[in-house]
Amino acid sequence: MGLIPQVVIFQYNPETLTRTLKAKRSGENSKEKRLTGPPLEDITLKIEIDAADQLEKSGQNPSTVLLGINPQLAALEMMLYPKSTTVIASIALAQAGAIEVASDEPFTLFVWGPSKVLPVKITNFSITEQQYDPILNPIAAEVSLTLEVLTYEDFKTTHVGFSLFLAHQIVKETFAAIGSISNAASVVEGAL
Repeated sequence: MGLIPQVVIFQYNPETLTRTLKAKRSGENSKEKRLTGPPLEDITLKIEIDAADQLEKSGQNPSTVLLGINPQLAALEMMLYPKSTTVIASIALAQAGAIEVASDEPFTLFVWGPSKVLPVKITNFSITEQQYDPILNPIAAEVSLTLEVLTYEDFKTTHVGFSLFLAHQIVKETFAAIGSISNAASVVEGAL
């Protein structure tokens, strides 16, 4: 993993974000069923990338005029590629008869406001290029992403991903407690 983290900021916030949760239970065929860990969670969203504003001010955006939205698309796509230096180093080691001990796979951090900071793995990714400039650079596209949320079960306890997910769960527990208190207060007020 490089020293500089790769940051991709969405040009526009997606209008919708879909979260799908599936409980992890033991004893599916027995009478005793209990939760065995955090749920399996997937997040799906669509991101729109458009160069129209930059192309209107072409003098201030020479890279957009030259490359369209290729850099933004490439930044997203590179989250699925190993670094070329890693590939080259692995080939060199293999040709020298050495083996490589793989380090932890880097993960993507999905930040959706201050209360939703999650380690994720991209499981599905599609790009629909919608418009092109005269030299066929894409200038508008829609990117569909499916992200699998990684939980503390996916990391060693010393890995930052472990702490990030645990912090996310604590925030969620706090929100649930606030909701329960608000609901109880509403019931009490209604009964009086």
